[in-house]
Amino acid sequence: MHTEYRWITTPVTAELLRGALEVERTERGVLPHRLPARARAQCADPQLAMAEAQPSGVRLAFRTRATAIELDTFPTKRVYVGAPPRPDGVYELLVDGRLTARGSVTGGNTLTIDMLAGTFETEPGPPGTLRFTGLPGGTADKDIEIWLPHNETTELVALRTDAPVEPAADRGRRVWLHHGSSISQGSDAAGPTGTWPARAAALGGVDLINLGLGGGALLDPFTARALRDTPADLISLKIGINVVNADLMRLRAFTPAVHGFLDTIREGHPTTPLLLVSPILCPIHEDTPGPGYPDFSRLAEGQIRFAAAGDPAERANGKLTLGVIRAELARIVAQRAGDDPRLHYLDGRALYGEADAAELPLPDELHPDAATHHRMGERFAELAFAAGGAFADRGGTS
Repeated sequence: MHTEYRWITTPVTAELLRGALEVERTERGVLPHRLPARARAQCADPQLAMAEAQPSGVRLAFRTRATAIELDTFPTKRVYVGAPPRPDGVYELLVDGRLTARGSVTGGNTLTIDMLAGTFETEPGPPGTLRFTGLPGGTADKDIEIWLPHNETTELVALRTDAPVEPAADRGRRVWLHHGSSISQGSDAAGPTGTWPARAAALGGVDLINLGLGGGALLDPFTARALRDTPADLISLKIGINVVNADLMRLRAFTPAVHGFLDTIREGHPTTPLLLVSPILCPIHEDTPGPGYPDFSRLAEGQIRFAAAGDPAERANGKLTLGVIRAELARIVAQRAGDDPRLHYLDGRALYGEADAAELPLPDELHPDAATHHRMGERFAELAFAAGGAFADRGGTS
């Protein structure tokens, strides 16, 4: 039986969104960004442009008595030449904080990527519609969150409900601002609330702003300024893997770049708890420098594996490995501790280490799977938000 709804259309505005640093108005609707326009203008890297426009951690948040919701979106789907089709991005509906439903949207742009030729081609398509029905009724408003796909660029076209909506109220939660690589963005998580930062935020009772940028945790000054200028009660930085697999710099450049990154953030957040997290275990880069490279030999089977092309002997010339970076990050935090007592260090292997790798190996030698994201989120919550942790609630932050 088909139910007819009396739809109310509500414009999608920044007031209805959480987790985005900027909202761009497009010809079709609005596009959430996780880096501001000033930062985007300072880097022409198409990988960074794609990653920051994929709305990891971004969600619609509103209150309503509606029992049905429709959301028109215009996604950008990725197709890799020679590989099986990728699954559609996942949207997740939370009602009063509980995961209630999941869905996907067809249509939108198709971005065809030929990794062997290094080419990109975009083919336009129509918008799609996400529908959630059968929500609890009654006379009381519900808190609704629709988490957008963490790995699929998503323009928001129209929001329709069968009852009026209003922006979600401020719940008085602390805001956690996190920056990292594709592992922080979500890599192979099962859905947007299943990325390890989203899982940790739920357990820690904080509101997440996720600046995990696939391939983009490179100590860029414009990213440091974005972090500096974003209001937050808690800040974490997960640094290392992209610096190594991009073969971006040597130790001589890495150390002052980390200091400069921290100095810039401290200009806007002088006393905010700031947790510097080193890389999780990644066997291919523990003792072998970058660059990293993808192995396409199993592409037709839908598998891409990563390997390290560097020579371990090059560490003597300042080439970086994950082991070198962990030692240097720990040393930097210890050096700054006297002047910055709210700067903390966490060894990433406490989130995913050798025992975890034996049980849950990285499927492509680089990115964790869905189960590992879940475990990492729980570990981070235990280490950072619990009593004695860098983010323990001590009755207020600066």
